Amino acid sequence: MKPPLLAFNDKGIYCAEADVYLDPWRPVDKAIISHGHADHSRWGHKQYITHHTNVPIIKHRLGDIQVTGKAWDESFVINNVKFSLHPAGHIIGSSQIRVEYKGEVWVFSGDYKTEDDGVAVPYEPVKCHSFITECTFGLPAFKWLPQDQVMSDINNWWQQNREDGRTSILFGYSLGKAQRLLKFLDPSIGKIYTHGAIENMTEVIRPMLELPETIRITRDTKKEEFKGNIVLAPPSAQGTTWIRKMVPYVTASASGWMAFRGARRRRAIDKGFVLSDHCDWQGLLTSIKATGCEKVICTHGYSDIFSKYLTEQGYDARTEATQYEGELGELETKNEQEVIS
Repeated sequence: MKPPLLAFNDKGIYCAEADVYLDPWRPVDKAIISHGHADHSRWGHKQYITHHTNVPIIKHRLGDIQVTGKAWDESFVINNVKFSLHPAGHIIGSSQIRVEYKGEVWVFSGDYKTEDDGVAVPYEPVKCHSFITECTFGLPAFKWLPQDQVMSDINNWWQQNREDGRTSILFGYSLGKAQRLLKFLDPSIGKIYTHGAIENMTEVIRPMLELPETIRITRDTKKEEFKGNIVLAPPSAQGTTWIRKMVPYVTASASGWMAFRGARRRRAIDKGFVLSDHCDWQGLLTSIKATGCEKVICTHGYSDIFSKYLTEQGYDARTEATQYEGELGELETKNEQEVIS
C-alpha cells in the first residue's frame, strides 16, 4: 500500500515526494503557507512560499524571511509534484493549497469561509480526491447571518452609543477581522480610532484595499477625543489599563464564538456580534460537496463530531491532530502584543 501524498507528522503536513511542508508548526527547510495568521505562518522556516498578497503580511509579522510569492492558479513544480494556490476567502491573501502527483489530487483548505466579505478574494471550490478541512465551527448550532445584517447592527450600536455619549470599543483580531470591520464601519457616524497593533497591520494592507480613515491611538490621545467615536482594538487589549482613558465606554466583540450565549458573559463583553472568518456548519458541508472528494481529513475545531457526521453521509472521513487553533490562532503575535500598553 503506497503512502498518502500528504501525511501528518510532528512538524506539520508533509509531502514526502516534494520534501515540502504545508503550514508547518515547527521549523522546516521549505514551507508553503496558506495565510498570515500566527498558527499557520510561524517563524523559523528556511524558505516560505505563499500567495503574493500574503508576502507583506507575513514579512510584517515574521521579519526578515526568505519568501516567494505566487499568483492564484499559478502552477509550480517541486520534485515532479505540482502545486497551486486558490482563494480560501478567509482573510486577505488566504489560500487553499492544491497538490497533484501522478493523477492524484489533494487540497489543503487552511482556514476558509464561503461568504464573499468584500475584502478577501472569494472562496473557490477546487476539485480533488482528498480534502483537508478545518472544523472550527463544525456544529449544526453555528449558522451565520448575512454580513450586511451584522454590519448594520454594528453601525446602529455605534450610533446609539454616540447618542448616549459613550465610546464604542469593538474587539477584533488585528489581521483579517479588524480590516473587515473597518471596511464596513460608517465614518459618517463619527471617527474611527485604532489600537497600535491594528493600525500597524492596517497600514500593511491599505495598498491592497480601500479603507476609511483611521486615527492611531497614542499616549498623547486625549480622553475627550473618544466620546461618541469608535475604537477598534485586539481582544488582548480587553481589561488592560489601555482602555481606562475611554470611560465611559461600551464594549463589543465580533466573533463566531458570540453565537454561544455564555461566551460574551465569560469575556465580560457588553455586546456580541456573530461575525466569523470561518465557515459555519452549512458552509463546511457545501464546500466539501463542491470538491467532489471521496476522502476528508478533519483538523482543528469540532473534528470528531464533524468527521463522524461526514462518515454517516458516505465520506471516507477521519481526523488528524494539528497545532492550528482556529479563531484562537488569530490572536496577536508577541511583537503585536508588545504594542499594547
